[in-house]
Amino acid sequence: MDVIMNHEAIKQAIAAGETSLGIEFGSTRIKAVLIDRQFTAIASGSYDWENRLKDGFWMYEQEDIITGMQTAYRELKQEVEQTYGVKLQTVGAIGFSGMMHGYMAFDSAGELLVPFRTWRNSTTGEAAHALTELFQFNIPERWSIAHLYQAILNKEAHVSRIDSITTLAGYIHRELTGERAIGIGEASGMFPIDDATHDYHPSMVQQFNDLVADRGYPWKLSSVLPKIYLAGEQAGQLTEAGAQLLDPAGDLQPGIPFCPPEGDAGTGMVATNSVKKRTGNISVGTSVFAMIVLDKELSRVYPEIDMVTTPDGSPVAMAHANNCSSDINAWVGLFREFAEAMGFEVDSAKLFSVLFNKALEADPDGGGLLSYGYYSGENITGLEQGRPLFVRSPESRFNLANFMRTHLFSAFGALKIGMDILTEQEQVVIDSVLAHGGLFKTPVVGQRIVAAALNVPVSVMSTAGEGGAWGMALLASYMDNKGAEESLADFLEQQVFANVEGETIAPETADVQGFETFIERYRKGLAIEQAAVEHLIKNNN
Repeated sequence: MDVIMNHEAIKQAIAAGETSLGIEFGSTRIKAVLIDRQFTAIASGSYDWENRLKDGFWMYEQEDIITGMQTAYRELKQEVEQTYGVKLQTVGAIGFSGMMHGYMAFDSAGELLVPFRTWRNSTTGEAAHALTELFQFNIPERWSIAHLYQAILNKEAHVSRIDSITTLAGYIHRELTGERAIGIGEASGMFPIDDATHDYHPSMVQQFNDLVADRGYPWKLSSVLPKIYLAGEQAGQLTEAGAQLLDPAGDLQPGIPFCPPEGDAGTGMVATNSVKKRTGNISVGTSVFAMIVLDKELSRVYPEIDMVTTPDGSPVAMAHANNCSSDINAWVGLFREFAEAMGFEVDSAKLFSVLFNKALEADPDGGGLLSYGYYSGENITGLEQGRPLFVRSPESRFNLANFMRTHLFSAFGALKIGMDILTEQEQVVIDSVLAHGGLFKTPVVGQRIVAAALNVPVSVMSTAGEGGAWGMALLASYMDNKGAEESLADFLEQQVFANVEGETIAPETADVQGFETFIERYRKGLAIEQAAVEHLIKNNN
């Protein structure tokens, strides 16, 4: 009876628009999630995609962006109708998020001037270094301002035609609302933020304008950047054209309020209840990043550490590595191919589970093996390009357990180097770290590896599998229902996560010591990876 009543209540809530929709453009999947007033996911849809290297840039085609969004929404809409027997025509609030930062530049007609350049590009080193020196503030290679200045240094023809720049999340938001808006968390990866005003840092904006003044461009930086909004504020509403773009079938009605668009860093913090000071989260996927909400300023600028903000504007230190799970996925694919060649049908979840759990049987340091899952360059370790690499000596203990442990360790190697700066050099205190991402679908293993790498307890909540689209839906819900009443931290703590269960794993001494031995080998072996970059020519075909 309770199930029937709950089903009927959800049906009525959908019809009344008492829901929130979050859509996130991840690096390998676009996902749409619809949640109810209890913040439970009641329908979802997705679209798989991959970035590709074109003309020297990692990018996604504009057509795929729109097609992916429409496909993910259509699947969600179909699930709503099939499950609840009601056509989705409105929702209470909508929010979009995307892989953080990168570069999208538009002319005055709204036409994209160059394909979307993603976070994965390591082509902006010259610009990032110069701006870091100018601002005395770390400007990572993936930040929008680094892409813009590198385009200027490269004398790219499109720069003189720029009317606006934004990120993937900001682009989609504008297409659906007509507003040049950005959430402060995502904005903090476009250009440095003034913590006092929650706006772009004015003296740095002026420094940049002065830097490029002799180029004669018809724009100033402040005129091309999107307007910043804080979590809880409304940043536009769905236009008629936007409704038609999202739902070509014409069922979705315009007028739905939008929360500020955010990056996957911000949605990761929200989805793991990590917006309070001294809390942290680690997000694992194609890339990996750890974010710690600070209770004090860092003593100096570190090129390995990004300074960004939570969606409500609190300062955050981020260690971001471009490479994480891609190489592991490739090796698991090889094992699948072998199993199928032997005549076995293999379930994906079981394959990952078996291989990951073998890592728990390994030598603590991985038996002397070494790998680098560098599909692209890695800023933290100073590599401009990447070559996936596996290395062993004749004395290494080469078996499946050590092989898997080494690849899992390697997935967090660059991140470990960045996080050591915070914990060892800056003495940053971390009360808790919450983890999310596909790697944690296999219980225990991923948590033990991360706990060993960071030497802190790592928690995974029962909601960890919901991901960034769910986090974006929560931000939409916060704007719709809670923004004027309580802080984002209180909303998450008291409303969303009050009864959410989780599992915490503390670091084990043997694992921590084993990871320290591995990371010493990892640091020394970077010269091998650099040699591979120099001598193993990449085939772009």
